[in-house]
Amino acid sequence: MTTATALLPEPLVPSIAPHALVLAERPLVLDAVLQETSRFADDVWNLTPAVHKRHQRAWNLHFESIPDRFRPVVKELIYRYLTNDLPHGVTPSSIETIVGRFYEVKEFINWISRRGAAFLSDLTAEDFEQWGQYVDARHKSDTTRTSKRFAARTLWLFRTKLPSGGLALDPVEVWHQGYRPAAPRATGENATERIPEQVLSPLLIWALRWVEDFSEDVLRAQQEWNELKDLPVYGRQSPAPPGTPSTYERLEAVLDRYRAAGRKLPLGWKTNGPYNDRPPVNHAHLARQAQCFRGTPAKGICAALVDEAAEELGIDDGTYLWTEVRGQLDGRQWLRTIAFDDVKVLLRLLHAACYIVIANLSGMRDSEVKHMRRGCLTTWRDDTGRPARHYVKSMAYKGEDTPTGVEATWVVAPSVARAVEVLEATQPAGQEYLFASVWHERDTVRLTGLTNKDMRDFMRWVNTYCAEHNRPDSIPDVDGKAWNIKTSQFRRTLAWFIARQEGGTIAGAIQYRHHSVQMFEGYAGTSASGFRQEVEAERAIARGEKLGDIILTGEFRRLTGPAGREAEERLTHLEHHVQFQGKVIPDRKRLERHMKRHDPHIYPGEFVTCVHNPDRALCRKDKSDGPSLPDCQPLQCRNVALSHENIDAFHRWIRRLDRAVEHGIELAPYVRARLEKKRIEVARFLTANDIPTTDLKEAQ
Repeated sequence: MTTATALLPEPLVPSIAPHALVLAERPLVLDAVLQETSRFADDVWNLTPAVHKRHQRAWNLHFESIPDRFRPVVKELIYRYLTNDLPHGVTPSSIETIVGRFYEVKEFINWISRRGAAFLSDLTAEDFEQWGQYVDARHKSDTTRTSKRFAARTLWLFRTKLPSGGLALDPVEVWHQGYRPAAPRATGENATERIPEQVLSPLLIWALRWVEDFSEDVLRAQQEWNELKDLPVYGRQSPAPPGTPSTYERLEAVLDRYRAAGRKLPLGWKTNGPYNDRPPVNHAHLARQAQCFRGTPAKGICAALVDEAAEELGIDDGTYLWTEVRGQLDGRQWLRTIAFDDVKVLLRLLHAACYIVIANLSGMRDSEVKHMRRGCLTTWRDDTGRPARHYVKSMAYKGEDTPTGVEATWVVAPSVARAVEVLEATQPAGQEYLFASVWHERDTVRLTGLTNKDMRDFMRWVNTYCAEHNRPDSIPDVDGKAWNIKTSQFRRTLAWFIARQEGGTIAGAIQYRHHSVQMFEGYAGTSASGFRQEVEAERAIARGEKLGDIILTGEFRRLTGPAGREAEERLTHLEHHVQFQGKVIPDRKRLERHMKRHDPHIYPGEFVTCVHNPDRALCRKDKSDGPSLPDCQPLQCRNVALSHENIDAFHRWIRRLDRAVEHGIELAPYVRARLEKKRIEVARFLTANDIPTTDLKEAQ
């Protein structure tokens, strides 16, 4: 067993000054003052002044939770990370990453403290071996295990940067094959679960209903709610302006309005048991409408006035606003009316619906959606004045050189544009961020975890509504439980749908109701947005799965066409890599790696299986991309191989041409001649490739 052969030498760097500012090398938010930020001697470091993403929570590092004897070395480690004073080979980290590293190091330090260790330099190979076993027993994910082990190893990598002393032994010497230090995942999207199709379809439909059909009702209810909330209250302490009707007259006017509308008075409170007389009136709500104190309608002559109206009109089953519900669902009002106490809930659900539409149809990340501001939407109109293109501006963070983010632009569908307009309408004029809470004065953008909760509540509302109205379009469970929806899943799901549709971009655009392919082809954002790369990665995996099926069924040995033999050679080579014990690789990450290393550049399509060679491709000459199957010229291109599915597609094509000619008596001569010529060309192509056409009409 390997053991520590020597203790660390004397510290190679001087001690860190107690008054050193821990965020001195970090760009701060605009209203932060560096001299007021945390210092090295503090036991709580507030890192929030360096957090530029408004949808992330405040971050504080509590060093008092670290055992006293190890607290200095943990502070030194995190300080080096924050100030980018790093050893060779360690790359700079974001604030989010450093916070995660703190908690991982804390777990390791607390573990060795419980084992009675006094100094890091005392740890032996046996300690690291048992730490590795501890990590393996508690965590199933390889990524998490690697991260936990790396957290311990940082105390070795930073050993010359830690005045209090780091590890005397590199843990990797103990772990050997159990640890791979250089395996960071390039992006997080591919490891994220995509939303199942049976969940996504009704979820998006209901979100669009809320945005396009129900939002106006919620917005008008919000306006009435705000007006009632902001009405001044008159009484002895705050007398009404001269000429204002008396309290009795104001209350009488309110009750007369109920009489004129034929509406019952609002219910004050509910009970599970029977009422002794009649249900109580909501005096507080009547007082709000009459601009008097809460208890006034229940006292004296005002109480008699209310009792008389209650006897005449009756009591409703809730307290409802005057807002008329105009939104329709299958020809009926989606709600009978809107309760005063439901406005906040409905607004939160409306924000969740807007988020679902935007995230689902734009390809934007959570941070990019959350940083949309008032005025972010612009619309370009054509010569007739009709909207032709919608653009949304926001901030992009991932992959950028600065933690403050860069401004980016996305081309979005009309439904996304409508969702942005709805969000703007929900916010008061002084609120800048569209996903800020509508009930707070501060620019507090909804945190990611709260948005996840809002979307789960939205799904519950949909299913409750469907159950109460006997509707069949609820959101189904997956494996017996509600789908655990998260903001990170939308971008992953969008990339999957685009990649798995025939024609890629076009089909994806149709699937998501985009009127052009600009959402993908014109995805502006930034060069670091990576959305095209994510789609291409999904597309490669889809091809790998399809090619694996072709290999297992032996179909590749029966490919015909000009490139049929070359396809067989390429797939024979791939066969040695994609098969494991007679099965196609089931692990999508392994399949993705193998496709990167051994991609045969074969692209199955409806009419052809393209054996792509850019030097002879007729669809495009760009050597950096694969073929463009929608632009394929199958009768002339030498990259064409044909599977049984392709041959069947050609036969269907010939039959369609035959029907068009036979039933085309009224066709113009030129059109009829073109159809006949095309039919002859297709038949000759099949015959030239030894494909029988005996079941078809003989070519002339």
